[in-house]
Amino acid sequence: MSDQDNPERRDEPDPLEALFGGPVPPEVRETLNSMGLSDLGPDQVAQMRSQLEMLMGSGGDDSPVNSELAHDVACQAVAEGGDSAIGDDTRRDVEQVVQVASLWLDQVTDLPRPEGTALALTRVAWVERTLPVWERLTAPVAEGLQSAMTSAMEQQLGQLGEEGAPPIPGLPPGMNPAAMMGQMAPMVRRMASSMFGGQVGQAVGTLAGDVLSGTEVGLPVLDGEDVAMLPANVAAFADGLEVDGGEVHLYLALREAARVRLFAAVPWLGPQLLAAVEDYARDISINTEGIEEAVREVDPQNPEALQDALGDSLFSPEPSPAQQAALTRLETLLALVEGWVDVVAAQAAEGHLPHADALAEAVRRRRATGGPAEKTFASLVGLELRPRRLRDAANLWAALEDRHGRDARDEAWGHPDVAPTGADLDDPLGFVDRHGALSADLTVTDEDIERLLSGSPGERDEDDGEDEGSGTDRPG
Repeated sequence: MSDQDNPERRDEPDPLEALFGGPVPPEVRETLNSMGLSDLGPDQVAQMRSQLEMLMGSGGDDSPVNSELAHDVACQAVAEGGDSAIGDDTRRDVEQVVQVASLWLDQVTDLPRPEGTALALTRVAWVERTLPVWERLTAPVAEGLQSAMTSAMEQQLGQLGEEGAPPIPGLPPGMNPAAMMGQMAPMVRRMASSMFGGQVGQAVGTLAGDVLSGTEVGLPVLDGEDVAMLPANVAAFADGLEVDGGEVHLYLALREAARVRLFAAVPWLGPQLLAAVEDYARDISINTEGIEEAVREVDPQNPEALQDALGDSLFSPEPSPAQQAALTRLETLLALVEGWVDVVAAQAAEGHLPHADALAEAVRRRRATGGPAEKTFASLVGLELRPRRLRDAANLWAALEDRHGRDARDEAWGHPDVAPTGADLDDPLGFVDRHGALSADLTVTDEDIERLLSGSPGERDEDDGEDEGSGTDRPG
């Protein structure tokens, strides 16, 4: 007798409909009944539904990264590491150090100040302000994961439906399991979205516990032109140094203000950096064999095991030629940005910060051992976000300024077609020479401008006379 025909259970909610949130097809119901799910009590249904919602995500859409889950996991990761509110005194301190840093930068670069304000951010606030960019950068990989998991599931169900395969308990005779894929595909996509959303959230939440300022990762991950500092992380960084905490904070604010100023003054730079990451992620190769093995061997009663199984084998090890090209562009731009920041910050700090050289070395060591962004991108995109040619870039900017002046150093950012390339990092002095020749060819004097505006009647008359003498006689 079915539950619907049992007078004792007729008024009770159908466990399967309560579990899945609606009517269950008869053939699926028969399978679930054979698994004992129709005998679940209300408390068990509520618990299983909660687990399913956590796994599948509560958003219910097909976006490649579950934003809600990413946010919740990131905030949870921050809470586990500790976070605290920022008082008014700390906010005023941040505003003051950023103001001082901006004044010092005014003396060493003509790039205009950004229009934003100074911000003191908690770790959670940094997560919430930057998470949309992280989701955008990882979306291409998440889309690939959705496709790979759907394909793996189709293959597994297809094999079950092959002739000679053992029957599945509870499945009506003659029904091909592959026919269930149409109903399961949305579920698999949401599963992949939630799995990747959880990974994004965990990575960004961990990163928030380490990053010192808004754009320390080298990418414009904050909207607008605000100069943001994370005081709690700055204080933790200063604890490991034999330098006054105020000087450490001012030096880091100087670097952040320089980086934000560069992104604000060079409108093509930020988009090209983000595009390079997206291009790399878009062409990434998902390890389909690893996913198929994980899908085949995972315990259905332990959904977290699938995420663990995929963690170490999500990406194929060999980057494609397109990825290599994107990686080269990315590494070059990162090196050029950080090299410029190194040069400008050193000049701005000179005569003001007695331990500027020691602090610069501490920042270099921090990068050399794998900065905070490197671990994040390694887990999300299989990409090491490291400016490997930083010294070459700093040498290029210093040589360009030494030969042609500060204006030439900053004007080299004027257009992506004239900015230094990876080849220029191989030969910085050659770039300096070429830049000087190009500048000479393009130099426009006051006399040139006056002649252009006035039309130079005398010279034009001479030119006209030469044309008349050298051409065919005009009809009179």
